[in-house]
Amino acid sequence: MFCPTCKALALPKNGKIWCNRCQKEYDAISNKADTCVIRGKEKEQMVVENSAPTLPKAKVECPKCKHNEAFWVLRQTRAADEPETKIYRCCECGASWREYG
Repeated sequence: MFCPTCKALALPKNGKIWCNRCQKEYDAISNKADTCVIRGKEKEQMVVENSAPTLPKAKVECPKCKHNEAFWVLRQTRAADEPETKIYRCCECGASWREYG
């Protein structure tokens, strides 16, 4: 997330988005069914939006509804010397799952 005022990187803090550069606080994006959120030890990061037509699609079977198409993104969720994680989001039901490399 980037600060709408100064365009610097803004981070989640106490349920809001906080910009360290301009010291402003904004409302956080809600965690509804159209977003996939990875929760780490200290931060939350929005990964896939359901309305993201520019994301690539793959022919994989959804474990929830058995639909055969999903959006996907690659994220480095572990240490840099370990392979990235492929995160899928079903185009039909919106379920999310991970595939570790």
